[in-house]
Parts: sequence; structure tokens; C-alpha cells
Amino acid sequence: MPHPGLQPTGTAHQQKKGDLMAGIDPGREATESQPQRRLRSHRLDDWLRRQDWMEGAAGAVQSAVGAVYGALGAPGRGLKNLLYGTKALGHPLHPTITDLPMGAWTAGVVADYVGRVTHLVPPQAGDIGLAVGIVAALGAVATGYTDFYNTYGQERRYGLTHAVVMTTSTLLMVVSLGVRWLAGEEGSWLPIGLATVGLLLAFGGAYFGGHLTFALGTMVNHLAFVEGPKDYVEVGPAADFGEGTMHLVDAGGMPALLARLDGRIYGIADVCSHAGGPLHEGKREGDVVTCPWHGSRFCLRNGRALSGPATFDQPALDVREQDGIVKVKLNRPLH
Repeated sequence: MPHPGLQPTGTAHQQKKGDLMAGIDPGREATESQPQRRLRSHRLDDWLRRQDWMEGAAGAVQSAVGAVYGALGAPGRGLKNLLYGTKALGHPLHPTITDLPMGAWTAGVVADYVGRVTHLVPPQAGDIGLAVGIVAALGAVATGYTDFYNTYGQERRYGLTHAVVMTTSTLLMVVSLGVRWLAGEEGSWLPIGLATVGLLLAFGGAYFGGHLTFALGTMVNHLAFVEGPKDYVEVGPAADFGEGTMHLVDAGGMPALLARLDGRIYGIADVCSHAGGPLHEGKREGDVVTCPWHGSRFCLRNGRALSGPATFDQPALDVREQDGIVKVKLNRPLH
């Protein structure tokens, strides 16, 4: 759901831009060409788009996640912000945790095979690796489903696939550890095989997680590549900014949200750092604005992210009123 103020949209604009980039005369008749061979990533993407049943399944999972947090009330909101990483890190928590189970499970499975084949490693070494990985995976699962709660469209289908594969992997590791401890099968091929399948699934699931981040931009900072004014630029007459009102302005090419609070004008970037939502369309309560798309809350005075799913702060602006004109510039460099 891109912010319409970031760049012009529409078929005519995109065609003209494509012609200019390709060095084509816009007046010439267009010809159509397609890749001779579909890329593997495109084939997977096309396959997921055909799985209409996933919408219902993904919606059910998101409803269940929302119901859990809703049942917890105020503590649930605090827990959700913790799992997003909003206040604890100012950065998504999920990718910080996911390396732990992957590393522990890899070490555990390697120890299993070395111990089984050479007897140089005790069977308990693999057990410890699996156990450590399972504990870490609980945190990864909790943060992952929390992030998944705010996905939509094709992003949601990739997220559901990632969630199902990683949850299955975790369950296989739990079963493998249970067979070792409860059935006395330490060092046998059955639990080793279960752990091996679980690890391979985890690697496959990690691909979908990476695709969510790097291809679809899930939980990335949507202001990472924004350019803003380093020097003061005019954005309008001071009389236009009434007390308690919010205004969308063009700050040197960057959409900015300005609001006059207690007689003073404050400014932050208008595009929500979480998913690009238009903050000027959100609801203001005091000095806090809520994104209309996913409910992230930001302080209008300094851009700080107060509640998720956003984890990155909004770039803040220095605002100056001079000779009846409002001027703004970035409070600090973005790059």
C-alpha cells in the first residue's frame, strides 16, 4: 500500500518513464517483449498467487493472533510492542532471534552425525543443541507470528508459508528431542533423521523469511532511502497552520506532516516507517498520531515510535517561522 505522495503513479507516467529510461521516442509505436524463460523466483511467486485458499487460512491465523493479544488486554499491548522490538530495540526483534535456533540446531545435528559415526562426541551433545534451539525457536515463533499479524496480499501468503514451514520444523525438533529423552533412543537414527528433516525445513523456511524482508520489504524501514531537506525550505504561510491541526506538506521533495501544538509547529516525515502509510490521514490524540493502516503510534514532537508494529522512529524536522513563512529542514542527516 504505497504512499501516493512518494512518486507519481499511473499507467501514462510509468510508460513515459520507461520510454525515457530506455531511450525510446515516446511517439513511436510500442512493441511488447517478455522474458524467454520464467525465473524460478517468478514461478514460485506465480504459484502462490494462484493459491486462493491461503487467504482464508492466513486470515484465520491472523484472527487467532489478534484474539490472543486482545484477551490479554493492556498487558497484551505491552507484550506485542516488546515482541515487535519497538521500545526494546528500535529495530525488529524477530531477525535478532532467528539466528539462535538455526545455529543451535545445525550444531546439534552435526554433533549427532559425528557421534553416531565416530563416537568421538557423546549423544548428549546433539540433545543440548536441539534443546537450546527449541527454547530460542519459541521466541522466534512468537515474534514471527506477531509480525505476520500485519501482513496482507502476496506478502501474507509468503508469510503464511514461512510460518507453517518454520513451525513444522520446530515441532519436528521437539519430537526428536522427546524420542531421545522419553523413549531412550539417544544416538539412534530415528531422532537424528527427524532432526535432519527439521533442519532442512528450517533452511527452506529461512528462504521465505528472507524473501519477505528483501523482496517484499516486510518490517524494513520504509524511509531508508528517503531524501529530505538539509537546509531550510519553505512549506507555506504560518497562518495556514492552525492550533491542533495536521497538514501534509512537501519538504523539499519529502512528504512531511506538520502540526501546531501549544503554539509551536512540529514536523515529522509523513510516510510511516513500518509500511509506508500516510500519517496525515491518521488520528491525532494530543501530541501522538496513529497510522491509519496498522495503528503504529508516533510522537509528533520528535518522531519517536511509541507503539508498533513500527519499530523505527520517524525522521523529525526543525521548524522555523520567519516573516510569516514556515520553513523546515531535517533535524539530523538520514544518510
